[in-house]
Amino acid sequence: MTLLFKQLFGLLKLLNSETGENQIAAGIAAGFVLGMTPAFSLQTLLIFLCLFVFRIQIGMAFLACFFFKFVAWVLDPLFHAVGSSILELGALQGIFTRLYNMPLVPLTRFNNSVVMGSGVVAILLSPVIYLWGKSLVIKYRVTVVARFKETKIWKAFRATSLYNWYTTYDQHFGS
Repeated sequence: MTLLFKQLFGLLKLLNSETGENQIAAGIAAGFVLGMTPAFSLQTLLIFLCLFVFRIQIGMAFLACFFFKFVAWVLDPLFHAVGSSILELGALQGIFTRLYNMPLVPLTRFNNSVVMGSGVVAILLSPVIYLWGKSLVIKYRVTVVARFKETKIWKAFRATSLYNWYTTYDQHFGS
């Protein structure tokens, strides 16, 4: 139970921190792609590489991945339908044959209908998820945080020695 509270408080600290909306939204979008596509594929390694190379909030990516894995499980029949329709296009058969005969491309498992469908849907929807995540973070910071900081409870808590101790501790030993 304490692990759950620790993760929840970490999320609230992240949302209230000075971390930019773009990094958090990019983390949500990367987590969306990770969550929608099957694990243990070349696409997953590519997303992990992007997480470590670019300024993307990794914690938010993992949290979003956890959430979207459940959504992907429900959407697997849709992914199968989308992937089957793409893989059965006659005009693309030659391209798929050449791709399958290349050295690393078969590791993407693109010939699986669920993998193909989830990959296409994730790539097409990731910009929408990015914009949605950015707007949610901005709205949260403007409405919830601003209103909470104006409450008498928060002002009273800030006047306590416990709050002063925590801010001193966080400055010296926080992340």
